[in-house]
Amino acid sequence: MARKSDKSMIVGLDIGTSKVVAIVGEVTDAGQIEIIGIGQHPSRGMKKGVVVNIESTVQSIQRAVEEAELMAGCEIHSVYAGIAGSHIKSLNSHGIVAIKDREVTASDVDRVIDAARAVAIPADQRVLHILPQEFVIDQQEGIREPIGMSGVRLEAKVHLVTGSVSAAQNIIKCVRRCGLEVQDLILQPLASSLSALTPDEKELGVALVDIGGGTTDIAVVALGGMVYDQSVRTAGHHMDEAIIQFMRRRHGLLIGERTAEQVKIEIGSACEDVESLSMEVRGRCLREGRPRVVRVTDEEIRGALAEPLKAIVAAVREALDVIPPEISADVSDNGFVVTGGGALLRGIAERLRRETGVPVTIADEPLTTVARGVGMMLDDIGLLKRVASAA
Repeated sequence: MARKSDKSMIVGLDIGTSKVVAIVGEVTDAGQIEIIGIGQHPSRGMKKGVVVNIESTVQSIQRAVEEAELMAGCEIHSVYAGIAGSHIKSLNSHGIVAIKDREVTASDVDRVIDAARAVAIPADQRVLHILPQEFVIDQQEGIREPIGMSGVRLEAKVHLVTGSVSAAQNIIKCVRRCGLEVQDLILQPLASSLSALTPDEKELGVALVDIGGGTTDIAVVALGGMVYDQSVRTAGHHMDEAIIQFMRRRHGLLIGERTAEQVKIEIGSACEDVESLSMEVRGRCLREGRPRVVRVTDEEIRGALAEPLKAIVAAVREALDVIPPEISADVSDNGFVVTGGGALLRGIAERLRRETGVPVTIADEPLTTVARGVGMMLDDIGLLKRVASAA
């Protein structure tokens, strides 16, 4: 992956709607990952998690990778790339096989997982990950590592994740145009969960809400594995568009996405704040066609963001409704962790807490959770093998 020592270098690539992040990690003698290089560049060729402009996406990837190489002092040759978007689908499946020789071997595990993945999926989808949730041996449930255990019948409960064939091919094409190879595609919410959630949280049951630029991805992790994931087409860019439309309707002012994002960052909020904020917004008067400056308040922008925030809250509530009741109860106790660029919106944690009645926290370094999570996944070879993309 890199010039220093390929075996000790970890390279993850997060190709998002708002930005591309490349992160280089080095595995220390203690088996920990030390981040030695990170690069990021605005993403101009992605929309709602899929490639819409190959040339722009290639340029963004090249810039991010070059910056990471410069910081790390290495040459990057291959990456593990994240994938997300509304084309991602998932379902839980179940497989059963007879145990050969009355003792579970790696071959038995492979066979039962193959049996569990034998479900019909649309021709335009490909299996990205097969995530074992638990194994059952002769009706004994809750087994994580069945190899070596005795029994007659082995069952596997797995979470299958599929994605659009064309979306995956376009991501691979963009990376290859940069002179890099894609070692594998990794579901972004899965990667985020590794870096944003503690081992205890993943065991007890918690939900991850990743508010990106084009999509909001919700993943529920319990008993050490993912049990639910969903992507909705409402996220940071929709908030920007809501601000643009508000300024047009209320003030007759034409502004662009960059200005709208600046407004969102400086005075945007998800719920009322003690401190009242305002700022001057420069744009073009729609009636006179001349430059004009308008002062807007945080209350106005909060009203403009009402619809996209309502959609995100509704998706979070749906996750609580559709997962098994016992897991829903655990998540209600342990809460949500919010990550992604949308996690930086003032008051987002408080808004979700008020609307759902569930504890909410903001992840550390929310802008780089995907890239860091890919690195953590690669450091765990066993985990990587279990989730490696299926051909």
